[in-house]
Amino acid sequence: MKPKEFLHYTYIFPVLAVIYYFAGFMGQGIISDIIAGILLTGSVLSAVHHAEVVAHKVGEPYGTIILALCITIIEVALIVSLMVAGGAEAITLARDTVFAAVMIILNGIIGICVLVGGVKYFEQFFARTSATTYLVSIVSILVITLILPNFTSSVNGPYYNNAQLIFVSIACLVIYGVFLMVQTVRHRSYFVPADGNAEEHFIPNKTQTIVSFFLLVVCLIVVVLMAKGLSKTIEDVVQSMGAPKSLVGVIIAGVVLLPEGLAAIRAARNNQFQSSLNLALGSALASIGLSIPAISAVSIMYDIPLVLGLDKKDIILLTLSVFIVMLSLSRGKTNILYGTVLLVNLAAYIFTVIVP
Repeated sequence: MKPKEFLHYTYIFPVLAVIYYFAGFMGQGIISDIIAGILLTGSVLSAVHHAEVVAHKVGEPYGTIILALCITIIEVALIVSLMVAGGAEAITLARDTVFAAVMIILNGIIGICVLVGGVKYFEQFFARTSATTYLVSIVSILVITLILPNFTSSVNGPYYNNAQLIFVSIACLVIYGVFLMVQTVRHRSYFVPADGNAEEHFIPNKTQTIVSFFLLVVCLIVVVLMAKGLSKTIEDVVQSMGAPKSLVGVIIAGVVLLPEGLAAIRAARNNQFQSSLNLALGSALASIGLSIPAISAVSIMYDIPLVLGLDKKDIILLTLSVFIVMLSLSRGKTNILYGTVLLVNLAAYIFTVIVP
């Protein structure tokens, strides 16, 4: 690698963010928090770049799996750290963040990708079998984790007891594990972009790949640490607005999903909608399929009550979102109407969080 390559922002921001965090500059006032927010955003963008470098080296669908897993690691680490620090006050944080992530992905990321691609190319094409495979897994996990808790009777309220949490966690891991086998081994062709739409890109060498992988890990760690450090500021801003505390989960999910969203939108602009779909739906599946088992383990270990069941309003919005996504992806091609409807759904979700 040439020395001048290290002057790129994707190398500078992670280093500055690490120095800023461990030097103890965070939490010193509004100016320090603004600087931390800038460094956090730069680290997120750097994570996107380095994840894409690694993805280009390993190829599809492994590249999108790596990015989805990285984003999920950020989300899980952040939720778990806030749960342990917040104790009983964080009983709904995990549910709110996971639900927000799913709503942002299904409505926001897919909606923007469909709209951007539709404006530029009128129609974009993808394998219907891949969308069906994703959605079958996602819908099953969504129902058993976020809806079923409202209808069990072992514990009053939208809770699972420990035995139920263990079963649901195993169910999530089984579904996700079999999905990965389908995606990477048995039916890999479902998830690989057609050759006619393949995007040409530079294949990094071994040194570039190793450096990018190392910096990707650094970016993920510093994003988690800085987001946790800014969580109190976010909560204070939300409270000063008079908005419900559940908005904190939406903001955290939005920050965590920024790398995934930017990568998916970039793929759609390059007429690679299959890659956009792999990124978005893969992230949604990993987000809920891996987050719930991790969160459940922390809940059991630290004896933290964990509210998983959604209220009636959120169940309706989730059902609407899943239904519209299934219809939008049922034909193997997209247009701007699908993207517009999905973004309206996202706006309705965010509006009802602020004005319940």
